[in-house]
Amino acid sequence: MDDPAGSLKSQAREWERERQALRTEVLVQVNRLLDLATRYGFNDNLWHNYLAFLLATTETPFTLVSERVGENKGSVNQFFKNDLEVFHALFHYDFTEIEEGLGLTCFRVLTHFQAIPKKEQIYNKNVSEKVLQLSGQLEEAKDAEEMFPIVTAFYKRYGVGEFGLNKAFRISDRPEEDGALILPIRSTGEMTLDDLIGYEAQKKKLVENTEAFVEGRSANNVLLYGDAGTGKSTSIKAILNAYYDRGLRMIEIYKHQCRDLSRVIEKIRNRNYRFIIYMDDLSFEEHELEYKYLKAVIEGGLEPRPENVLIYATSNRRHLIKETWSDRTDRSDDELHRSDTVQEKLS
Repeated sequence: MDDPAGSLKSQAREWERERQALRTEVLVQVNRLLDLATRYGFNDNLWHNYLAFLLATTETPFTLVSERVGENKGSVNQFFKNDLEVFHALFHYDFTEIEEGLGLTCFRVLTHFQAIPKKEQIYNKNVSEKVLQLSGQLEEAKDAEEMFPIVTAFYKRYGVGEFGLNKAFRISDRPEEDGALILPIRSTGEMTLDDLIGYEAQKKKLVENTEAFVEGRSANNVLLYGDAGTGKSTSIKAILNAYYDRGLRMIEIYKHQCRDLSRVIEKIRNRNYRFIIYMDDLSFEEHELEYKYLKAVIEGGLEPRPENVLIYATSNRRHLIKETWSDRTDRSDDELHRSDTVQEKLS
């Protein structure tokens, strides 16, 4: 004979287990939102900030085209507007029913979030300001139709993805584990060229060359060489801060990563930014052959270096590759054509 009471109790226990599992999952996702808010300095409505962050960082064919030309005509616009209909519904989603069903109050806290005051260095201010600006504009939009020009204008002005929100990057030695070859550097400092005393002629040339580069005119690769502590690295960082708002981005690469240069350039050649490949304290010992990869990029091959990429390097040595007396004399039998060796290193 069936036991209705026992069956109801069993169903109630099962429902409670599911309810607890849902509560746990919700709290895990809330914790992820709080982590994102801490990392980027978000405040007020974290749900809106999070969705605006997704819009700003998701690279699709549409967002990449908008990065280059802004709002444009085409059938793909309708597909994106359909996506914005869903986005608008999520943006204004009422969490009351979920909170009451699960016995939670976390969503009302997230939508009226007051962050603990902290120094700007702790989070990425550049990302925070842009996402909060986008979030605020989306809050003013009555529907998806009004959201469309806001989003496309954002892509045109700032770009999309990590390149749109960050100014500096590094190369991963383990892209499979890190999930990407090019990773953002969250904090770079706020130094300016005015912080450097002296070296006015050198700073002027550096500014003129970078100015030409960001304006799309012809510009040169740069080598800053001199004694340690003379401001070479600071000059490069100051240049990035000065021209970041005009589309300059910087990718730091170490000499052992030179073999990845072609892969890096392939990822950035069609983006709507000006990229400086930055190599700090660059020099090569006699046995190190990574300079050949760098030389190939500088000189170009069948596929030339794209016009939106330059290489800026610093070094304590004017001649980056160590030479020995045996390269210039006949006292070694290791190399038959020593003049070729000398020319290879000098080039």
